[in-house]
Amino acid sequence: MILANAFCLFFFLDETLRSLASPSSLQGPELHGWRPPVDCVRANELCAAESNCSSRYRTLRQCLAGRDRNTMLANKECQAALEVLQESPLYDCRCKRGMKKELQCLQIYWSIHLGLTEGEEFYEASPYEPATSRLADIFRLASIFSGTGADPAVSAKSNHCLDAAKACNLNDNCKKLRSSYISICNREISPAERCNRRKCHKALRQFFDRVPSEYTYRMLFCSCQDQACAERRRQTILPSCSYEDKEKPNCLDLRSVCRTDHLCRSRLADFHANCRASYQTLTSCPADNYQACLGSYAGMIGFDMTPNYVDASPTGIVVSPWCSCRGSGNMEEECAKFLRDFTENPCLRNAIQAFGNGTDANMSPKNPSFRPTQAPRAGKAPSLPDDLSDSTSLGTNVITTCTSVQEQGMKVNSSKELSMCFTELTTNIIPGSNKVIRPNSGPCRARPLAALTAVSVLLLKLAL
Repeated sequence: MILANAFCLFFFLDETLRSLASPSSLQGPELHGWRPPVDCVRANELCAAESNCSSRYRTLRQCLAGRDRNTMLANKECQAALEVLQESPLYDCRCKRGMKKELQCLQIYWSIHLGLTEGEEFYEASPYEPATSRLADIFRLASIFSGTGADPAVSAKSNHCLDAAKACNLNDNCKKLRSSYISICNREISPAERCNRRKCHKALRQFFDRVPSEYTYRMLFCSCQDQACAERRRQTILPSCSYEDKEKPNCLDLRSVCRTDHLCRSRLADFHANCRASYQTLTSCPADNYQACLGSYAGMIGFDMTPNYVDASPTGIVVSPWCSCRGSGNMEEECAKFLRDFTENPCLRNAIQAFGNGTDANMSPKNPSFRPTQAPRAGKAPSLPDDLSDSTSLGTNVITTCTSVQEQGMKVNSSKELSMCFTELTTNIIPGSNKVIRPNSGPCRARPLAALTAVSVLLLKLAL
């Protein structure tokens, strides 16, 4: 009898200790209902496997397909479907730019999130997973090609945008896709129609999605010392076909057209999420992340909201979509605000200048989100032909720095050795929560485990 009681006691204590050691018990009530984010295609598959979720999802799609969307969402059945789906994997799902089923993923995302908003919001949440790499190597390559640390006289005479185009021609994939979009965007359809803009946009999207950013960024964001270089930079996307038109539409009308397309809507939301000016950071960019802003900017090229440099000024960097605020009526203030996010955006301007000067290699995010930033792979810079008289000479000495994230901001420690140091961040941050969970944090686990161990010893003595 005593042995049986002791066995039952040990079994009970073992299950209790296991439950306390599990992540769910350690993370507390703040994580109730939280799920690891999955891509929306996978989330849709998980929802389809559950009868309740799949039926509610069909109901919501029918609600959003109605002509009067607000009336449909006011329906009790539609509201009930939305409430159920907020507890499903569909609510937290995200997409990856360039993924195999990107359009399908975005369609699923917006089918849920359009029902969560009341009316049209000025800034929409990005459907894409947050950028976790920082392209430190790409910025370091940019510093080599821009001539940082080289002879100022040589650097001033160099046309870095021309050098970038020549480097692209040395890469088979870059050369092929660049030649493709140049050919398509320059092909005249008729005297009245200078080109097929739809095909031009598609070719541009393929170029920026499939060519490594070490080539595309150098062509888009190259630094210039003279007007000829700046004009080459402006002509990168063949603006006469992909950008300009006979008349400039109203910016809010252009935004409305963009938001009817899931891809364009997503790229615009991603741009606002990553390039929206922040006056609480050192660089004016969210989380001091230049790479996320530059990636979002490049991601809009090839859509109705395609941005470009407004002129060939080598000093003043001003970019804008092809639109104006004429005819805005009582929406003029909102239109001006939308346009300023491009034309007077300190985050975007600083990011472009930093890349052109190769000065972002020292930047680290203050608050990494979702998962730790991974160390970028060191890659060889594409070398240019020796016989190019106007190309920038490639220096072999690259001074890089180690960075560390401190509670009170960024402290940069320069190292004399020519090496890149990376700090492995292992802190888990829960999306939408300020709670930070550190693996193997002793005090949170030691107290209940020690207490239960002591209780088990006492109970065993009593049982014997």
